[in-house]
Amino acid sequence: MGDVVHTLPAVADLRRHWPESEIAWLINPEWEPLIAENPAVDRILVFPRRDFRGLSGWIRFFRWLIRLPYRRPDLALDFQGLFRTALIARGLGSRWLAGMSDAREGAAFFYHQTVPIPPHPPHSVERYRSLVHALGVPISAPPEFSLPLGKKIEHPLPARFLLLHPFSRGAGKSLSQPDVVSLCQQLAPLPVVLVGSEKIDAPLPDHVIDLLGKTTLSELIWLIREAAFTVSVDSGPMHLAAALTDRLLSIHTWSNPLSVGPYRPSAWIWKNEKFLRMAEYQSASNESVQAPTPPATAAFLRERLREVF
Repeated sequence: MGDVVHTLPAVADLRRHWPESEIAWLINPEWEPLIAENPAVDRILVFPRRDFRGLSGWIRFFRWLIRLPYRRPDLALDFQGLFRTALIARGLGSRWLAGMSDAREGAAFFYHQTVPIPPHPPHSVERYRSLVHALGVPISAPPEFSLPLGKKIEHPLPARFLLLHPFSRGAGKSLSQPDVVSLCQQLAPLPVVLVGSEKIDAPLPDHVIDLLGKTTLSELIWLIREAAFTVSVDSGPMHLAAALTDRLLSIHTWSNPLSVGPYRPSAWIWKNEKFLRMAEYQSASNESVQAPTPPATAAFLRERLREVF
């Protein structure tokens, strides 16, 4: 999810520079809702990755590849930089395939043009924009994140609420379940909406609306837009929130906010045992990889939300 969100400004740059071009985006089906209404994209090509599992998966893959439209595109850009993405681009007969020097799994061997990435890479948004800039596309305009409005959730919600996404698939990024429960308790009576894929076994306070495992991607987008404030660990939903709003606290343990944190300078982060604006963070070091304590987080949020609730 984060890779798709961070690529949106680069695709907007392409459309702005070549308004008459026809742009197709190859994407996994689970992330298709992110670009379904994108004005820069003319056609979405869905990559059904799960269909190619097993010993016969390669045969099914190549049958799918030769049936794809957009044969021999004038230009293909491999933003993800993996073997399969580069293979698909070359399999389409791309006249020119460009990717970045930090591509993995040998993807760079397929490229006609490899764009160098510095040893200390910039933020992912700037990294992806540098790929189109290397092709002569200006990137002087502010980054544009064209995301859909989302789908209104059917569950009844209060007019104002705090959205909390406490879990991540990345090791060492999630809040512990006891800390999540404690944070919710200390935020009472502020309405809290919990989202994410992991379940919590312990009982939650009455002011908490438990939507864990109950929202689609489109509904998550709508919830972020509606929330008075969003709190998230470093994860795909955090990147989504960072693209939509600066009313955000992004919790970073070992990850580097300069590379993957909120791109908006006014958004809030937790790093090295401090709450600070993204614009205030200068160091890439991991002086501490601890998440904030529930009392510290609750106190910070109450201060931010005094005029909202």
